[in-house]
Amino acid sequence: MAGKSTFLRQNALIAILAQAGGFVPAKSARIGVADRVFSRVGAADDIARGRSTFMVEMIETAAILNQATERSLVVLDEIGRGTSTFDGMSIAWAAVEHIHDRNRCRGLFATHYHELTALSQSLPRLQNVSMRVKEFKGDVVFLHEIAMGPADRSYGVAVAKLAGLPQNVISRANEILRRLESDKRRPGSLAELPLFASTAPEPEAAPTTDDRLARELAALDPDRLSPRDALDAIYRLKSLLKPD
Repeated sequence: MAGKSTFLRQNALIAILAQAGGFVPAKSARIGVADRVFSRVGAADDIARGRSTFMVEMIETAAILNQATERSLVVLDEIGRGTSTFDGMSIAWAAVEHIHDRNRCRGLFATHYHELTALSQSLPRLQNVSMRVKEFKGDVVFLHEIAMGPADRSYGVAVAKLAGLPQNVISRANEILRRLESDKRRPGSLAELPLFASTAPEPEAAPTTDDRLARELAALDPDRLSPRDALDAIYRLKSLLKPD
């Protein structure tokens, strides 16, 4: 939604275009020569070989970490997301340190593990950037721009709302999120949360005048109305504007 994966792919393609002597989408660019471009973006399993999504991710990541040199460009997206939170975060953390200390190559590493942003304090060549987001009337607007510094928070629940999850699910998710953040709990320590408490469905709002007008107008077919029917429809729509 925010364009993170697109940004990663874009940079890899720009490096390849520049090295091939092509134009790049920029007013100016200074791009060093790369001996190889490695990328691990997206998620897919390998049913034919009996490999899970996480196994495929780890095999590809291993190939990158074992082969990248100081002249390589490495693009990694969401390493560790295919397993438990603590395992995934640990793998992502160690991978960042390995790229910084051992491979010593240029790289872009996207993650939702906010804890990893603290690595910029101990790894001198690491910088945090994030996708810009604005909140407007309770919704989020993705600006598709890069800003310096880590993201202030995740917007997963907002994206779920945009995707059309039922409102009671969104409300419940926000309730759990607030409690987790206020108690500073970690995933896996949810024993005291009433995760299975039933949530009463929210009553549907009564249709407004605008709603009724919209339904009536949508049901009309002007090409099939006689003059008398058209006049009746006008009176019917006018009656909807009267106070209930």
